[in-house]
Amino acid sequence: MPIIPANRLGMRSATLKWIVLTGAVVIGLIIAIQLYWLNHIYQLEQKQFDTNVVKCVRGLFEDMDLSDSPGSHLQQMITLRPSPSTFVIRITRLPPRDTLTSYLTDELMDFDVLTECNVAVYDNIKGNYIFQQNIASPTSEPITASVSPPVYTTGYPYILLHFPDRSSYILSQINLWIIGSIILILVLIGLSVSLFYFYKQKFLIEIQKDFVNNFTHEFKTPLSVMKIAAEVLSQPGIINQPERMEKYSSIITHETEHLQNQVERLLKMAVSDQTVLRVETESITATDIINQALSKLQPLLEAKGAKIEIKVEDDDITLTADKTHLELALVNLIENSIKYSDTPFIIIEAGKHGADNYISVKDNGVGIDKKFFRHLFKKFYRVPTGNIHNVKGFGLGLNFVKKIIDAHNGKIIVNSVPGIGTEFKIILPG
Repeated sequence: MPIIPANRLGMRSATLKWIVLTGAVVIGLIIAIQLYWLNHIYQLEQKQFDTNVVKCVRGLFEDMDLSDSPGSHLQQMITLRPSPSTFVIRITRLPPRDTLTSYLTDELMDFDVLTECNVAVYDNIKGNYIFQQNIASPTSEPITASVSPPVYTTGYPYILLHFPDRSSYILSQINLWIIGSIILILVLIGLSVSLFYFYKQKFLIEIQKDFVNNFTHEFKTPLSVMKIAAEVLSQPGIINQPERMEKYSSIITHETEHLQNQVERLLKMAVSDQTVLRVETESITATDIINQALSKLQPLLEAKGAKIEIKVEDDDITLTADKTHLELALVNLIENSIKYSDTPFIIIEAGKHGADNYISVKDNGVGIDKKFFRHLFKKFYRVPTGNIHNVKGFGLGLNFVKKIIDAHNGKIIVNSVPGIGTEFKIILPG
């Protein structure tokens, strides 16, 4: 019992969906590239910092007599890197404290290493630091307390340089890049959200357009028929043709009832959207509710020559449900079975489903492809089958059925094979 429409909505929404997804992927790639380059710049700044420290060390060896072989390559002098923030510089002679501090401060300033530096001199004979000094950054407050660096035991004296704020200093050097990247990422995320919002709004607009088209199609024909029948009944000689008058009167009555039912359905859907669907439960038998639903559809059953088979367990089934709403749900399911079958043969069953009760409506209609199951109960959704419009409707019936079953804390299961038929099974708490 699919709800058969044009699949224009599906095609349009699918195209728009791919456009939005492509845009989102492009935005994601731009963000990824931006983060890659930001990390690349950070790595370059780290290398630049290390290079500047090496230049400072070279300057120290040029200014002070620290080694017997001052021409040695600096890589041989910087013997250890216990951490990215720590440099161990091999020396031959121990320098005076004040002289070392003065020269090192000048070198750090000259090469723009403007962050705190902890310097210590290790005496391998004593096996400990003979002194240590903190050199404050020119942009920070003077250091009042020092933290002793760990001792790295070696067979030679060395100068240890430790930069505790190395990472934060490097980040401060690229803060404009970071701020720019954050702004760009936020803008791109906002654009991505806007794309999805646009897709959602566009999809709703398409749904509304299709609903208006279906609404016009549903009401135009009955109104035209009623207008023609009214014109016939307004003819002067119609009173002398009682059979003809009765025929056209019945046409007007039938079409009026049809329009009234459709309006009531729309109003119920509007109310169910605005408030929680309230149900007033009572004990009813499955046989009674099935017979009442069939009586409402008797004219349609006769018009289509539908065959109905009812299968209820011997002791019948007692349901605790809202009689009016459950009857309406069954009417919708049976009506679909009638409309979507050329020669309807409908089996209505009631029984036990474990501790729960069930009522199922099974038909021999055109069936529904499994890929459409998850959309069946969405408002206005109609299963796409090309441009066939041989069955009218708004795509509201199954949505309302689902609301009724949910209000009873039940569930509805769909089983269908295209070309064979469909079964809807309502399961209610026992």
